[in-house]
Formats: sequence, structure tokens, C-alpha cells
Amino acid sequence: MARPNTRYVCQACGASHPKWGGKCDACGEWNSLVEEAAPESAPKGLGRAGGRRIDFVDLKGVTEQAPRRMTGITEFDRVCGGGLVPGSALLIGGDPGIGKSTLLLQAVCRLAGSMRCAYVSGEEAIDQVRLRAARLGLRSAPVALAAATSVRDIVASLDAGDAPDVCVIDSIQTMYVDTLDSAPGTVAQVRASAQELIRVSKRRGIVLLLVGHVTKEGTIAGPRVLEHMVDTVLYFEGERGHQFRIMRAVKNRFGPTDEIGVFEMTDTGLTEVSNPSELFLAERRGDVSGACVFAGVEGTRPVLVEIQALVAPSSLGTPRRAVVGWDNGRLAMVLAVLEARCGVAIGANDVYLNVAGGLRIGEPAADLAVAAALVSSLTGEPVPADTVVFGEIGLSGEIRAVSQTDLRLKEAAKLGFAKSLMPPRRGRAGAKGDQGIRQVELAHLEDLLPLFQETTPAPRGRT
Repeated sequence: MARPNTRYVCQACGASHPKWGGKCDACGEWNSLVEEAAPESAPKGLGRAGGRRIDFVDLKGVTEQAPRRMTGITEFDRVCGGGLVPGSALLIGGDPGIGKSTLLLQAVCRLAGSMRCAYVSGEEAIDQVRLRAARLGLRSAPVALAAATSVRDIVASLDAGDAPDVCVIDSIQTMYVDTLDSAPGTVAQVRASAQELIRVSKRRGIVLLLVGHVTKEGTIAGPRVLEHMVDTVLYFEGERGHQFRIMRAVKNRFGPTDEIGVFEMTDTGLTEVSNPSELFLAERRGDVSGACVFAGVEGTRPVLVEIQALVAPSSLGTPRRAVVGWDNGRLAMVLAVLEARCGVAIGANDVYLNVAGGLRIGEPAADLAVAAALVSSLTGEPVPADTVVFGEIGLSGEIRAVSQTDLRLKEAAKLGFAKSLMPPRRGRAGAKGDQGIRQVELAHLEDLLPLFQETTPAPRGRT
């Protein structure tokens, strides 16, 4: 009996290999090759058979836009771009237990009052989903519930006459197509399952919400092509030790990217936070050295968050650098600029940096706030409690302008801050801003040091 042909497919990039190896030659991932049955025949070309001619239309035209479907959860609708678009596919990823299933169950239960909604669970039994709904106080919501993993059965149900308007698939890694021999969760199964589900959702105008698992690196498991197939990709972030959850849009064909929604995990589920700045600063003490308030912008929303730094003498040959909520490489750059351009020696100390509240900051405008927190911890002089800081630092020590300055200042003034340390504004006076907050413009990182002049080493001069 002939041995069936097999191949080894990388679960990270989808590359196929004739034999197993510890490392994928295409993407460099280790231990990602999984054995799958090879197709019985190789795909053939189109040959001479004629295809159906497609119809081209003019680019200039009028397309009637269907109204967005609002869930009533303001933070979720904000991240989606103002509501759910009929016929769109959304992929929601996040760590296990972060609250993905809870949030989507809350969303479809609110939508069920005005449209048909379905929740398909491939990981939990129907009784388990009912228990969660009862705990959230959503037992009476008219949501159609099913426990299934066969894509053929799900597509047949969605393509029926009484198809739902919104459908949740929890999760896409548990779905399988029976024409493939590979196990659920493999590259081929995830790609084929998502393709079939997205095809029927586009044809019937169904809003498709796909839950995706994440890898240990924090990216959605499975082939990267899955993120290209959907219209919107949302990541659910948060630390287990914090009650805050941040939903971030990294791709959105119908709205802005980098938009965030802030939620708080409570006994009754996820509740939205309308003013995240006030929440992030609720436990702040203004007389502690090493703490600085950063005025940031996440998408279209200004967010004020406290950046904490601790500089302590090191007993190790190689000092430690521990960062939570910020980029480790950018911290190394700020430390190098402080030492090379300003003469502030920090290299022999352990450095710990933390963004309070569990928020992760990605914009370079936090450079100046990190530098202020580091110098404050080193000297023991606290940053003034009524001061917010923002600005990008260049390698020569210059402080570069950042976008949406007025939005940052307006949020700071609303929360009672009276002073800002910021980059120079071209063509604007820096004495008293139009936002009711005193603006102190810093052109170089050395201009920050006089705030901590009592114990800061004298600068060596700009080079």
C-alpha cells in the first residue's frame, strides 16, 4: 500500500516544506512546522477554458451607504469607527481571559433588541454561555445561541432565509472545513474557515465578529493573511493585575486606526470608561520623585497617564533595564541622549520604567516625559504636580514638535493642570496659551535640567 504524501506547513507564515525541520526557512520561526496531508493533485492552470466576463463600472458613481449598527457600548462603537458596517468582518484578538467573549456577548445582547443576532461558540457548551449571560444579567436577551465547529453547517445556517444580521464566531481557531484533512487551528483550516465565513457574510450583509487566539508574542495566532482578509482588526489589551482593559484598532477599513476604547472589568462584566485620563490619574501622588504626567493622544482621543521611573544603584555588573508599557529600545535611546548630550550619568544604575494603569504607549511624544521622570528619580526632585510633559527627543538632544498639541493642552487644562513642558511651537507665543495653561517651550533636552538643578551634574555642553 502506497504511503500517503505529507507535507509540513509553518503555522506562522504558511510556507510548505517537504520534510520536518526545527526552523522554518521562510520566516525563521522555531518549532512551527506541523505535518499535514498533501493534496491529491497539484493545482492546474486555467488552460484554454473561457471564464465569465466581468462587468467594469466607472469610478465616479453614487453608492448608497447602509446605516451603521450601533451596539450602545460607546467605547466599542468608537473603536469600530462609529458602529458596525453591514457585511463587514471584524477580528478581535487578545490574551486568554482578557474579556473578549464577555464583551462580544454584551454587544450582541444589546443589538438583539433591534435586529437578529447569533452567537456560535466552538469552545464552550451552550450551558456555559448561558451561565455567563446570567452572571452579566443578560439572560432574557433574544440571542440565537449554538455550539458548533463545522463551517459547512454554520454557512448553511447563515445562508438561510432567516439569517441573522450579526453573528459572533468564538473562536475561528476551533472551526474546521471538512474537505481538508488538517486539524482545526492549523494554517489551512484557519484560512479556509475564515474565507468561507467572510464570503457568506459579504453576500448576505451579515456583520461577522471573529474571535482570534493570540500567540505568546501577542499577535493573532494563525497565518498573517487572516488579518488581510478581514475589514477590521481589534486587539484587546490589559494586565491581569489591573481592572482596566484597552481595545485598540490596528486596522479599520471603515474608520481610523490606533483608536482605543477603555473598559473596566467589574463583577457585572465590562463597563465603559468615558474619561480614561481621570481614571488613570486617580491614585496619583504629586509629591513623589520619578513620576511625571504625560499628555498623549490615542487615535482621536487625548489621554493623560502617569509615567513612573525608578533609578537605583546597581549591584550587578550589567545594570537592569525593566520596562512595562513602553518600548525598551526607546528607553535605551533616551538614556544615551541624557548621558551623551546632557552629561547626566545614569548608565551604572538599574532603571525601572512603568506606565501606570496598564496602558501601552507607542507614540514618540512620550520621550520628554520619560526623560523628566528619569532625571526626577535620579535627583530626588519631584516634577511639579500641576505640570504635564510631552515632546519627542532627537539623537542630538533637540526636542521635536508633535502633532495635536492643542488637543493635549485642552485635556490637561480640563483636568486642572496649569503648566506644560513641551516643544517649541512654530509661529505661536509660548507665554500663555489659548487653552488656559502656561506653556513652557523647551528647544533642547538641556533646558529640562534647571528644574532639577540642585543635585543634577553640570552639563558638559552640546556637541
